[in-house]
Amino acid sequence: MDEKYGFYINGEWTRPADRETFETKNPATREKLAEFPLGNEEDTREAIEAAEDAFQDWKKTPAPERGNIILKAAQIMKEKKDELGNLVSSEMGKIIEEGRGDVQESIDFLEYIAGEGRRLLGETTTSELKNKFSMTVRQPIGVVGCITPWNFPTAIPCWKIGAALVSGNTIVFKPASMTPLCAAKLIECFEEAGLPEGVLNMVTGPGSVVGNEIVENDHVDSISFTGGVDAGVHVYRNAANKLKPVELELGGKNPQIIMNDANINLAIEGILFGAFGSQGQRCTATSRLIVQDSVYDEVMEKLVKRTKDLSIGDPVDPKVDMGPLSSEQQLKTYLEYVEIGKEEGAELIYGGELDGEQYRDGYFVKPTIFEAEHGMRITKEEIFAPVLSVMKVKDYDEAIRIANDVEYGLSSSIYTRDVNKAFEAIDDFETGITYVNAPTIGAEVHLPFGGVKNTGNGGREAGTTAIEEFTEIKTVFIDYSDKLQKAQIEE
Repeated sequence: MDEKYGFYINGEWTRPADRETFETKNPATREKLAEFPLGNEEDTREAIEAAEDAFQDWKKTPAPERGNIILKAAQIMKEKKDELGNLVSSEMGKIIEEGRGDVQESIDFLEYIAGEGRRLLGETTTSELKNKFSMTVRQPIGVVGCITPWNFPTAIPCWKIGAALVSGNTIVFKPASMTPLCAAKLIECFEEAGLPEGVLNMVTGPGSVVGNEIVENDHVDSISFTGGVDAGVHVYRNAANKLKPVELELGGKNPQIIMNDANINLAIEGILFGAFGSQGQRCTATSRLIVQDSVYDEVMEKLVKRTKDLSIGDPVDPKVDMGPLSSEQQLKTYLEYVEIGKEEGAELIYGGELDGEQYRDGYFVKPTIFEAEHGMRITKEEIFAPVLSVMKVKDYDEAIRIANDVEYGLSSSIYTRDVNKAFEAIDDFETGITYVNAPTIGAEVHLPFGGVKNTGNGGREAGTTAIEEFTEIKTVFIDYSDKLQKAQIEE
């Protein structure tokens, strides 16, 4: 595969001849997949202008009709699921089962959010005056900038694009430069579904150029960003200068607690999937395992044995359990944190190295387990790689204290058969998502997704809250008394 793509602006694929280009590569083989132009401020402004021109017509398109187009895009993706799943695995590196899962999540969300076209609920309430009616309605914000990461190259864009479109907004979309081919194929699905020209536009290129123009341009009305904390703070600060609403979904350092009454075998299955699924490259990945002392030795013995049995290789091979890291930069980060862990005195139990012969072709590493002490950098900082820090605790209170003592608050998990402890944990975890007897990954599209602390700035994507990010609430008063009435004024 060696495709050449351009920008998607005003319903057309354009490829300026004088633009520098960049390549997207298969992280398992380092082979070139496609070539894209490096967008600049002029390209981004052209996309913004197209979105602005298309806004009024799209806003006035009945919401059920908008939903029907989104539903058709979901149906097209369903027909192409295997093709798109293979592409996700080839471009991002997650195993084929998860690549198809990424696409299925996209389909699920688009099907879900399409139905919002027949809702977009406001509320009615009473008035304090006679013969007066009060209600709220939802209206689109305008031109929305959607900036997405590489680790869920179809699902996260669909979360944003689907909710923004059904709400009546038009979009300028900047995908991650590591997975632009997945984004381009996604655009093609919406194009085939009949989305009008200018409603959805895509510009590829660096965040420092394309992203900054989207954030700072006066004609972009709102920003939706998923990525790292430093980049998120930059986006938030620059958008604040324009008083733009911004929704951020950032990092995580997610804990799984195993209590002494847990189903140990089930907990091990959870940690393998949570820590090493997608090579640990999820914001919800389980990067900390907190184990009560009486079952610690059993957990470690079973965990290490099962981890050693994981097969590493070409992610499109259905027999493989773990693919490569997604880029050379991710590989460097992994190696740096392995050394940090060693230098801090954490005991390397397994992994911590490149995976032998396969490294000649791709960015393959072994799943890595450290025995660590809380407070070490590997227990506090997001690594975004298959690195698990295991810590021993004496009781529930210590486990919760350690679980909460990080700057992030996205996802959390506890394994216990004690229903009282389970409900205590639901209350005590300082996270936006909590699982009981399940790993820290596995969000479902009809439930809100997001976190607290440095994980975000308070919003939630997906679920019943999905449209909140992309709509303004207008309060409406209708007075049918045929006289001037004055609220709060005594007469």
